[in-house]
Amino acid sequence: MIVKHVEDVEGEKMGEGVLMRWVISDKDGAENFYMRVIEAEPEAEGPPLHHHAYEHEMYILEGQGVLVGEKGETPYRRGDVLFIPPNEKHQLKHMGPLRFI
Repeated sequence: MIVKHVEDVEGEKMGEGVLMRWVISDKDGAENFYMRVIEAEPEAEGPPLHHHAYEHEMYILEGQGVLVGEKGETPYRRGDVLFIPPNEKHQLKHMGPLRFI
C-alpha cells in the first residue's frame, strides 16, 4: 500500500500555466488505473476541441467553467463530476484557477 501527499509529487508542465501530477501510475504498481491531478492557472488555456479513444472521468476540486461538446456547453463547478465517453469531442474551459482529478 502507498500513502503520499499530492504536493509531494513532482508536477509535469502540460502547457503554459498547466501542471499535471501523476499521483498514481505504473511506477506505483498500478496495472489498470492511473490518477492525475491537474492544476491550471486562471489565464491558462486547455487544448482545443478534441477527442480520445478512451473515456474521461473528472472530479472538480477547485474552480468553475464550461464543458464544451458537439451539442453545446454545460457549466461545471467545484464538487462536480464530469464523464466524457470515448471518441466524443470535448473541451474544458475555466474561469479562474482550476484543479481536478
